[in-house]
Amino acid sequence: MLGLLEVLPHHVQIAPKWFSYVIALVILVPMAAVTFSAGNALFWQRAERIVIILFAAGYVANTTLELADMIGIITLHPPETRAVSLLSSSLAIWVTNVLAFAMLYWQLDRGGPSARESGENSPDWLFPQAATPDVASPDWRPLFLDYLSLAYNTATAFSPTDVLPLSRRAKMLMMLESGIALLTLVIVAARAVNAIT
Repeated sequence: MLGLLEVLPHHVQIAPKWFSYVIALVILVPMAAVTFSAGNALFWQRAERIVIILFAAGYVANTTLELADMIGIITLHPPETRAVSLLSSSLAIWVTNVLAFAMLYWQLDRGGPSARESGENSPDWLFPQAATPDVASPDWRPLFLDYLSLAYNTATAFSPTDVLPLSRRAKMLMMLESGIALLTLVIVAARAVNAIT
């Protein structure tokens, strides 16, 4: 996601670039600690979960501001709007939307990756492998790539595809992700494509 910061033109960046790199470092430290810690893994797993959830909440607020800024630029200053910068900005926002919600889904479903191993919590999403266990391996559990696919399909189809939301929070999160993707594609990307000569 950090690479996408280089794509965003200056007019859609709400926070300075260095702030995003600091946030990325704050996210990577607990992730690395979970991977490499042997004795105090529970503390780092909780820290990782809290940091990722806070990042996702901050992302939603930041994306809302970026979309509002881009829509303002489109409606208030159409002659100055450059198609390439709008198109690259909308692509960067869309991809970041998918990645951030994939991390959020991964951390929330059944209490997070470490809690899913116990199988005690009820699921937020029903994956096809869990619904039809005869076609999946007996020890199948969703991994990050499964949540990335869920986030991609939600942002592309604007609806559940093969993974069904079971909890209210799962439904609300998918609605929010679809709303961000829809605004990004319909208003910003469509205007950018329309402006290409």
